[in-house]
Amino acid sequence: MATPVVTKTAWKLQEIVAHASNVSSLVLGKASGRLLATGGDDCRVNLWSINKPNCIMSLTGHTSPVESVCLNNPEELIVAGSQSGSIRIWDLEAAKILRTLMGHKADICSLDFHPYSEFVASGSQDANIKLWDIRRKGCVFQYRGHSQAVRCLRFSPDGKWLASAADDHTVKLWDLAAGKMMSEFPGHTGPVNVVEFHPNEYLLASGSSDRTIRFWDLEKFRVVSCIEGEPGPVRSVLFNPDGCCLYSGCQDSLRVYGWEPERCFDVVLVNWGKVADLAICNDQLIGVAFSQSNVSSYVVDLTRVTRTGTVARDPVQDHRPLAQPPPNPSAPLRRIYERPSTTCSKPQRVKQNSESERRSPSNEDDRDERESRAEIQNAEDYNEIFQPKNSISRTPPRRSEPFPAPPEDDAATAKEAAKPSSAMDVQFPVPNPEVPPRPPVVASTAAAKAEPAIIPAARNEPIGLKASDFLPTSVDSAVAINDLSVVVDLLNIVNQKASLWKLDLCTTVLPQIEKLLQSKYESYVQTGCTSLKLILQRFLPLITDMLAAPPSVGVDISREERLHKCRLCYKQLKSISGLVKSKLGLSGRHGSTFRELHLLMASLD
Repeated sequence: MATPVVTKTAWKLQEIVAHASNVSSLVLGKASGRLLATGGDDCRVNLWSINKPNCIMSLTGHTSPVESVCLNNPEELIVAGSQSGSIRIWDLEAAKILRTLMGHKADICSLDFHPYSEFVASGSQDANIKLWDIRRKGCVFQYRGHSQAVRCLRFSPDGKWLASAADDHTVKLWDLAAGKMMSEFPGHTGPVNVVEFHPNEYLLASGSSDRTIRFWDLEKFRVVSCIEGEPGPVRSVLFNPDGCCLYSGCQDSLRVYGWEPERCFDVVLVNWGKVADLAICNDQLIGVAFSQSNVSSYVVDLTRVTRTGTVARDPVQDHRPLAQPPPNPSAPLRRIYERPSTTCSKPQRVKQNSESERRSPSNEDDRDERESRAEIQNAEDYNEIFQPKNSISRTPPRRSEPFPAPPEDDAATAKEAAKPSSAMDVQFPVPNPEVPPRPPVVASTAAAKAEPAIIPAARNEPIGLKASDFLPTSVDSAVAINDLSVVVDLLNIVNQKASLWKLDLCTTVLPQIEKLLQSKYESYVQTGCTSLKLILQRFLPLITDMLAAPPSVGVDISREERLHKCRLCYKQLKSISGLVKSKLGLSGRHGSTFRELHLLMASLD
């Protein structure tokens, strides 16, 4: 009898060169899981069919790097925001520009289409959120409340709310009909990179650079649970279509979480680096990541991933009894979204327009069409994906087949594959099946936790030792070594916890930050920018206030020492300010970061 072929749980599908210059943004079509749109520093938006090597269509018109892209639910429209603050919308079936929207004063960081109506929401580096009516070609509402760049926007499944995540560590929920903020969710200690609504229940998930995922109850407006211990900043999360679990695209792995109680169902090793977007199709999870001009796509077979039921691994690593599930597991714990049958009620101040108005030509539309082009690079793939709306072959829609899983590399890995996601066993030990395991933790109340015998690589500090115990002595030592790589490693630890920064540390680190900003290594520049941003946010107001204050009466030694440190920091920041100004013209993410730093340093001039 032939031995059955063991296939891989996760594998790399393909790698393509997506742009002539660096890729700056990308998005997967959530309806099909087969359409990929990429934005680049070459000011183009390119469309791809997953697992096909050639570009389907290339959209031009932007005059600065494309920082954010988004596809609507039917995958018929695409919107792209640029570094200059302009937004362009293309009709993919008609292969032409539909709208150009102007109004933001800085980079477009986030975009989302309304699920039912022809509205687009945009978030920018200028901290503003705008709601646009595609038909009226204008901004119908502006939401102000964030103090820093808005990194992610999501409409609720019923189209009545808008969730926003920003660098100011907050998540906000906006009522579209009332035109005001419903609630603010504080709690994260780092920039919030992503938010995602549960597909059915009144529940919202948010992921942050503080390495946590928080779940928010949208009826009681409070936190439900918090997943801690992510190996790096959380950039991409996605609920399973039936809402049973949440997928988190971590550094080189996929993690599957539940939230009541908070627990990790499974961990799958996927060598995708920093995954940028996720989609689900045919019981397969598609993940895409980009580096420089290359885009790589990966597949995870969800039929071999634990999504509910017995908890295999628990990030909280406790041994208390698991809470009993609700009497009826199929019954939702929260209120369910009521989706409209046609279109939802329009946001405040929006006037009804006919379809003919949306398509009516104007001088401005003619100019947009001259400036923007949709170049069809592959007619066969284009006709297969974007058929005319009235074409008979479009109904019923074509159903894509799952990607075939490759066999395991050898017999040893095949045995490993038979185990459920054993890639991260060091971090999350699997209990011995012969001994009944004690159920893992439910709540997050304090209890003594057994430390693992082996320190996982994801830990950023030795067990039992806090970074604050050896700062700033270790920084002085690192600087004395005269090796920037050592300084970078130390700063990456300190940057994770803003409370570790002191004025003494600033005086030591600022000269090193100036060197990092001039480095040829991208990771060094990024670390230097992150540290400089933290210093400016926490200490620049103190420094300027101290220098502007009148002299004290009498002798105050501690104040004199603080004043001396402030003067030293001010001098160093002035020196760095000139370097930041010289890099304002850079394109891509670094250019955007330097422009943000320049705004923060405005008070130095």
